[in-house]
Amino acid sequence: MNVRKQGLTCAVLALAFTVGSMGYVAAEDLSRHLKPGHPDVYVVVKGDTLWDISGTFLSKPWLWPEIWQINPQIENPHLIYPGDQISLVYVAGQPQLQLSRGDASRTLKLTPSDTVSLKPSIRATPLASAIPTIRLEAIQGFLEQNRVVAEGVIDAAPYVVEGEAQRIILGAGDRVYVRGYLDENESYSIVRRGSLYVDPETREVLGREATYIGIGQAVAEADDIATLEVATTREEIQIGDRILPTEERKVDANFFPSAPSQEISGQIISVFNGVTQVGQYDVVVINRGTREQLEVGNVLAIYKRGALARDRIANELIRLPSERAGILMIFRTFEKLSYGIVLNTDRPLEVTDEVRNP
Repeated sequence: MNVRKQGLTCAVLALAFTVGSMGYVAAEDLSRHLKPGHPDVYVVVKGDTLWDISGTFLSKPWLWPEIWQINPQIENPHLIYPGDQISLVYVAGQPQLQLSRGDASRTLKLTPSDTVSLKPSIRATPLASAIPTIRLEAIQGFLEQNRVVAEGVIDAAPYVVEGEAQRIILGAGDRVYVRGYLDENESYSIVRRGSLYVDPETREVLGREATYIGIGQAVAEADDIATLEVATTREEIQIGDRILPTEERKVDANFFPSAPSQEISGQIISVFNGVTQVGQYDVVVINRGTREQLEVGNVLAIYKRGALARDRIANELIRLPSERAGILMIFRTFEKLSYGIVLNTDRPLEVTDEVRNP
């Protein structure tokens, strides 16, 4: 497909692969990673994700940040908006991508003559309109709410002893009484003791899941009994639920898919939603985190762990080789473990299946 250049101010985003032994490729090898049948130009539409667009041009979408070079002339060059055009061209014999901003990255300004004109300007608020890296429906709660804490933190936290009027089932709008000190007028997370994560090989305790229940504000405190006014809940509050300070962190879904910077070899150690087999868009926990230099956006290959088989000649059990079975992306990291979402798989997966560099 040919692209009309008239009237377009194109800022060239040079794409250069710079990977060595970790799976990256040299610039002269770029063409072999272009996906067969890729378009010459793609117009971003609402509902797209960066992963989808990466897969439109590249056979390995996680190589996207390795080929993206920031052009300082483009405002928020890491963000892509509906209406933007991404074009594949060749410069000095090498394929590159050009980005033309659409109207979604501009603002409307009324002139004294009431004429509507389009002018580039600093984006103060519409960043939420940028396309996300992956579809957020499956992970929104994990981005904003659930967390992993060190073993012992939940047990030492203040806890719900009773609700107003001696009610034992409580929700938004209710007041609850908490045993333990809370700062008046501060917001707190209401959590429930969740799974204890233990490394299946080393038996190291990796952390305790603090399952999000709701948020409340401390409105009074007397001796060691505090009153918490519940603002929102995801499920009913129960006697014994714990109170933790709310997290002060930036929630950002606009990250790049990328290959890990270090060699990673780990396992899926848990899956959410109470299922035993893992499929596409399921959220899983892996036993590797920031101490292994995992980052949000890192992509890992999933390997179906080989089955045990009996060697009848040697009269012993052996484990068959693991086989590649899917891809997951890390979307939240902790020190010793991470949350990931399964982006695709060609067979059912299970806890103990392996994760490695893609």
